[in-house]
Amino acid sequence: MAKPQTQRNPQSQTKKDPSQSIKKKAPTTSSSPGLPTTPVTREIGPPPKNSSSHSKFASLTTSVYIGSAIYTAGLQGVEAKFHISPVKALLGLTLFVIGYALGPMVWAPMSEIPYIGRNPVYVGTLFAFVLLQLPIIYASNSSMLLAFRFVTGLVGSPVLATGGATVADIYEPKKQAYGIGVWGIAAVFGPAMGPLIGGFAAENEGWKWTIWELIWLSGFCFVFLFFFLPETSSSNILYRRTVRIRALTNNPRVKCEPEIEAEGMSGKEIGMMVFIRPFTLSFTEPICFLLNLYLALIYGLLYLWFESFPIVFLDIYHFTLGTEGLAFLGILMGSFIIMIPFFYYNYKYVEPQFNEEGRLRPEIRLQPAFVGAFLIPICLFWFGWSARPSIHWIMPVIGSSLFSMGSFLLFMAVLAYLGDAYPKYIASVFAGNDLMRSSFGAAFPLFADAMYHKLGVGWASSLLGFLSIAFIPIPFVLYFYGRNIRGASKMATHDL
Repeated sequence: MAKPQTQRNPQSQTKKDPSQSIKKKAPTTSSSPGLPTTPVTREIGPPPKNSSSHSKFASLTTSVYIGSAIYTAGLQGVEAKFHISPVKALLGLTLFVIGYALGPMVWAPMSEIPYIGRNPVYVGTLFAFVLLQLPIIYASNSSMLLAFRFVTGLVGSPVLATGGATVADIYEPKKQAYGIGVWGIAAVFGPAMGPLIGGFAAENEGWKWTIWELIWLSGFCFVFLFFFLPETSSSNILYRRTVRIRALTNNPRVKCEPEIEAEGMSGKEIGMMVFIRPFTLSFTEPICFLLNLYLALIYGLLYLWFESFPIVFLDIYHFTLGTEGLAFLGILMGSFIIMIPFFYYNYKYVEPQFNEEGRLRPEIRLQPAFVGAFLIPICLFWFGWSARPSIHWIMPVIGSSLFSMGSFLLFMAVLAYLGDAYPKYIASVFAGNDLMRSSFGAAFPLFADAMYHKLGVGWASSLLGFLSIAFIPIPFVLYFYGRNIRGASKMATHDL
């Protein structure tokens, strides 16, 4: 029997509407005696679009993302416990974020395998994330603590690696911006609430209680998701339905398309997809390189800038360790405020531009970045020069909200644009983006303390502001010339 011809491109599953993927007819063969073994087909209906799975997924995002910032609330305790310098103690944050960078190289492709799906990756790694916090609490030396901070970042990264794909599983392309927006809020909520929750614990009970709080939060999330998180991968849902059909018909030759695609991939192809393609796309495709570099800069500035908050609110405004966390609420509020006009803009102006096939010219996605690109330097100048004893502390807090507004618009625009411009390689594009972004986020905080103390809050923040100004032209250039650049690429889409 000739096998059905299929295109070997498992990455594209993350971009397709799940209902379209599931509606494909799974090839089967007759198993009754005396009947010819010609292919027959069986219609398999689409999985239900359960919007409640998005809220469960958002809780997973927050419970992992909070792990980076909640640790910083106990830095002074870590320094005193292990007799190490502030920079070495800060390595606990850096190594955690490096784990974020490397994890997607494994977890993203694994979640695309039809036999595995998303849930085993999410739930299995979250269980490891919870358990591996214990060696951090009971670490006998700083090396042990830092090693397990890296490992926990590594196993906690699947939500970063495949978050966009999960949103694509749940929402049709026209509505995905809303899903990614809510997911983005959950991602901001974690780092913003980490210093607040961890600050009061570290102030009253010591640095270990910040990690205990992380265990309680992520542990509750694990139990909740273990019982209630539905599988969203269309490939895995189709595969499991095919397995049931095989059992009912007692016919081992029944195959579904994702299963045939997975069996057809060689070890070399899998290795290319996992280890080579994210790098080649990031450094050989001008669109990927420029936008990955821009988001990496924003991510690095965010983590570097976060390290200035103790200098501003502890040293200048004399907050306590616990109340210093309240200063991060401005960042959280900025995300909620900008989400409302962003959703209105998407509903009013973007949705009507989708064609009959549910597709959109990718460059249209970049329009929100025109605003976000300017909000970042405005925030940094505002924050830097308003942070002084003669000015009320509410002014830098208000200024900080502009950073979350700008970064929200930039991330929503860039990630949507990359997904639309490279639909066949979306998993590799996002893995490369996360690798570059997290690498900057890991490195930048290491020189934050020295820079802010030598230059002062005003000029250090201004230096970051001038750096962000240099990148403002990128979304404008790609908006006007992106279509021509895509036309010259062998990997980008050309038909829009």
